[in-house]
Amino acid sequence: MIAQIVPVLFAFGANLGDRGETIRAAQCELAEGEGIGNLRASPLRETIALTEHGPDPDAPRYLNGVAIAETALQPHALLDLMQSIEARHGRVRDERWGDRTLDIDLILYGGRVISDERLTVPHPRAHERDFVLAPWLALEPGAVLMGHGRVSDLLQRVGDTTRPFDEAGEGDHAEG
Repeated sequence: MIAQIVPVLFAFGANLGDRGETIRAAQCELAEGEGIGNLRASPLRETIALTEHGPDPDAPRYLNGVAIAETALQPHALLDLMQSIEARHGRVRDERWGDRTLDIDLILYGGRVISDERLTVPHPRAHERDFVLAPWLALEPGAVLMGHGRVSDLLQRVGDTTRPFDEAGEGDHAEG
């Protein structure tokens, strides 16, 4: 039986360590993964950390981006691959919405709706997150989030607090 190829959307975030290098390395690892093809990554955007209690300007800032790809992997096999990449980059899951070296979320898996104890797709909060919407819009100006509408309209509704990130000089810019 030939595996069905489906489009997927990943979101990446990091606020500890060499954020840009970690995200780009994780994207390369995903692109080289068995059953993954045609990965295209967005420009990275920087944001204030979002915690369970809301934005925290005192926490290390997040770097975020998205990538689109195609996969022949089933959803949970893809999740396993994503979590193994997170673990190789030092991801610790001890605090919900805590600081992290790497976070990879599966935002969309084709046109499927998945909801079980391990995975919810479409991602339940993607439509509220400028740090997902802004890089996605930069990558795909006509993008639509299943069940919510045009990404451009969603971003306009929530507001864009992200800012462009200069990957060449990650440690060189000041808060502003």
